[in-house]
Amino acid sequence: MLKSRLFFLLLFFCAFFLTAKPASAVVNPLVVPNNKIGIHILTTSELPAAAKLINSNGGDWGYVTIPLQAGDENLVKWQAFMNACSKYHVIPIIRLATEDDYFNTKVWAKPTPDDVVDAANFLNSLSWPTKNRYVIIYNEVNRGDEWGGHADPAAYAQILSTAVSVFKSRNPDFFIISAGLDNAAPNQGNTYINEYTYLRAMNQAVPGIFNQIDGFSSHSYPNPGFSQPPEPNSLTGIGSFIHERDLIQSMSNKKLPVFITETGWSSDAVPQSTQAQYYDQAFKTVWNDPDIVAITPFLLQAGAGPFQQFSFLNTDGSKTKQYQYIYTMPKTRGTPNFPIRQVLASSTKKHTPVLITRDFTEYRPYHGSISLSLTMENVFAYLVNR
Repeated sequence: MLKSRLFFLLLFFCAFFLTAKPASAVVNPLVVPNNKIGIHILTTSELPAAAKLINSNGGDWGYVTIPLQAGDENLVKWQAFMNACSKYHVIPIIRLATEDDYFNTKVWAKPTPDDVVDAANFLNSLSWPTKNRYVIIYNEVNRGDEWGGHADPAAYAQILSTAVSVFKSRNPDFFIISAGLDNAAPNQGNTYINEYTYLRAMNQAVPGIFNQIDGFSSHSYPNPGFSQPPEPNSLTGIGSFIHERDLIQSMSNKKLPVFITETGWSSDAVPQSTQAQYYDQAFKTVWNDPDIVAITPFLLQAGAGPFQQFSFLNTDGSKTKQYQYIYTMPKTRGTPNFPIRQVLASSTKKHTPVLITRDFTEYRPYHGSISLSLTMENVFAYLVNR
C-alpha cells in the first residue's frame, strides 16, 4: 500500500513539473530607486561616453537604448557589451531590428516568427547585468517602411504575442516591451497608420495583447516638426505617452510601465539654448510622471548625416547645450535588481569531488577590465538553441 501511494505521488510530481509553466519573474523597476535618465546609442562602442552623461551628478544605473539587427548576432561583441554595462553601471534596453528588405532596400524587412525565435535564443545566450532583461519588439511598426512596406497592426500583434511566449519560455526574466510608434503618423492607407488607430487594431486582432507584455515604449517626440514646446495635452507632443497609456489601460487590466525610448528636438528647427530650456521644463513637468521607467532621447552621437539634427554631440565631438543640461541635472542613484549568480565550488572531502552551488542574492557586478571572457556556458547555450 505504501509503495503504491509513493508511486502515484511520484507520478503526480512528475506530471506537475513537466506541465507547469514558469511564472513571470520580471520585477517592477519602479519599486526601487531608479535613475530614469538615459540616452539612445547606435553602436556598442558608444557605451562609455553614454555612461558619463547618464550617470553624472549623483546618478547611477541609467539606461541606454540600442538596436540589435538580425545580422549582428555576434556572441563575442554583445557579451563584451553586456560586460561593459556591468562595469559602467548601465541598464541596456535592446531594440530588435531586422535588415533592409532584399527586394526593396527602402524599407525594413517584415520580421517572421523565426526571427523572433533566433533573437530570443541569441539574447538568452548572454549574461545580462541586471535581473530584468529589457527587450523592445521592433520599431515604429505603424509606418509601412518599418514593416516590409505595409503597416499591419494585426500581424504585429501576433508577432508581439509570439515574442512574449518565446522569450519567456527561454527565461522569465525577459521584460517584453511593445514597439514605440511614430506619434505623428497620419492615417494613410497601410503606408502610415495613426498610432491610436493602430493600438486599437492590435487589440482587436489579438484581444488582451496588452495584458501579455511587461511595458510599452513611446516615441514622445515634440511634433509636428520635432519643434513644439513641452505640452502634455498634445496627441503628437512629448506627452503623447500619457494618451497612449490611457488608451492601452482602457483595453487591458493592468497599468504598464512607460519607456520613452525616443524623443528630442531638432536643431534644424530649435536653437540649442532653447532645447536646453525645453528639456528642463519637460523633466520638471510632463516627464515627472511616476509611471516612467526610462527616458532615452535620440541620440548621443550621429556623426554626419540626417540624424545630426538630434545629436547630443556636435560633429567635432563638442557637447551641445542639451547635453550640458542633462549632464548637470541632479540624478537618482539607481539600485536595480540583479540576477542571482551561481558559483560552482568543489569539495575534496574523502577525495570525492562534490559540486556546491552558492547563490549571491546581493550580487555586485564585475568592475574590472571589460575584456571578454566568453564562457563555455554561453557558447553551449547558443549552439543548442540555434
